[in-house]
Amino acid sequence: MSVEQQTTVQRGVPMITGLHHAGLTVRDVAASERWYEQVLGLTRAFVEPHDNSTGYAVIMTRPGTALLLGLDHHADADGQVFQERRTGLDHLALRVETREDIDLWAAHLDGLGVKRAAIYETSEPVPYALIVFRDPDEIQLEVMWFGA
Repeated sequence: MSVEQQTTVQRGVPMITGLHHAGLTVRDVAASERWYEQVLGLTRAFVEPHDNSTGYAVIMTRPGTALLLGLDHHADADGQVFQERRTGLDHLALRVETREDIDLWAAHLDGLGVKRAAIYETSEPVPYALIVFRDPDEIQLEVMWFGA
């Protein structure tokens, strides 16, 4: 058992090894699936019906990674665009390995005509850089390099 595992177990909190997936409620699953495929390089892994049979999720993955993202359809969803100021999700941040990857993402988004913010970069409190953009439902996405 690692030192981290021992410390966690000593505090009585079971281990968590990472984020498994995120599920996003979207207005148009087919349009969102096309967008996430084109912009993030995700592909459909499978479709999962919801337990209550009033909806489903298209589960997407990025081949060669552990990233899983569910695009959820709920029959009784309000159909409004995303607003991070409502209780719930604020944004979804995706990690990249190098600072240069941020520049590659900026060029990729520009090439697709995806509106984005300027690259934000700082060295305080630790070095990091990110780029912010939104999906078709206005869900805020970030691609982030964390240099610490």
